Amino acid sequence: MKKIVRYGIPLAVAGLLLWYVFRDIDLAAMFDRLKDADAGWLALSCVVLLFSHLMRAWRWQILLEPLGKRPGLFNTFIAVLTGYFANYVFPRMGEVTRAGTLYKLDDIPVNEGFGTVVAERIFDVIVLLVLIALNFMLEFQRLSGFFSELLSERLPGGSARTLLLALSGALAAAGLLCWWLWKQEAVRAKLMSGAPARKVIGFVKGMLQGLLSVRKLKSPAMFLLSTLLIWVGYYFSSYVLFYCIPETSQLGWMAGLTVLVIGALGMAVPAQGGIGVYHLLVGNVTLLYGLSQRDGITLATFIHGTQMMLMLVVGAAAFLVVMMKGRGIRQGKDAAAEREEA
Repeated sequence: MKKIVRYGIPLAVAGLLLWYVFRDIDLAAMFDRLKDADAGWLALSCVVLLFSHLMRAWRWQILLEPLGKRPGLFNTFIAVLTGYFANYVFPRMGEVTRAGTLYKLDDIPVNEGFGTVVAERIFDVIVLLVLIALNFMLEFQRLSGFFSELLSERLPGGSARTLLLALSGALAAAGLLCWWLWKQEAVRAKLMSGAPARKVIGFVKGMLQGLLSVRKLKSPAMFLLSTLLIWVGYYFSSYVLFYCIPETSQLGWMAGLTVLVIGALGMAVPAQGGIGVYHLLVGNVTLLYGLSQRDGITLATFIHGTQMMLMLVVGAAAFLVVMMKGRGIRQGKDAAAEREEA
């Protein structure tokens, strides 16, 4: 039952969101337009995306080095691909799959491999927060106008301003209440001893350890360079797909940044590969740049579908490689054990 709830609910939510996004879209016409997409830009996007994942494998090598582990770049690349493949099957299983794959290929303990993956994700969250802030500063007028108009359309008259004032007041009151409770020693001791508080403290400590782990790196500059290359690759893997469809070829660099940020937020939602959430968010945010609802959803479908199909194909191939290499490693260990016994 727990597995049904854990995996069934995200799948159901993804299906519901897909229905909501495509309920007024002529799917036959949309797929006809996608079939006419420029294959050259499509191939370039796939190459750039694989380059980003290769840079992620390189960064993972750098993180593992202070632990005395030196896996090959090919093995870490294969592990990264299997992780992305697993995320399209079971949400949030990619990190565990990556660590387990590297254990099979290089005998690196799962707990150590998983710890470095968590540290890696912390830096990705920091980069995403920086990109969100940068996107909002560069597109402040467009984004703020969009959300103000959205609120005005949803709420009559001055209700939008009233709602914002009410929310601000509620947040201020909640903050004062939390501060007062924190000043009560008995309440504070009880809160700090509870399971939720321990989880929050453990999460914060893990984040700090991940951040401070950069000081132990032998090549911090290479770590930062690999992180930069990962996100530059993510940006261009989506941006070049704008040129595949005539209606989206006029979108500029700022539209590419907005699609990257909003798409990353959609992929972070615990659903299979961001299915449904990505289409909803990216399909609507492109309205800011003059696209129609139909063209925005077509673009979101094309970007997400291209990346998903690529990762399913190369991820499945990576799983086959892991199976074959894992079998060879086991046979080698068995042969070595037989020689020792002899």
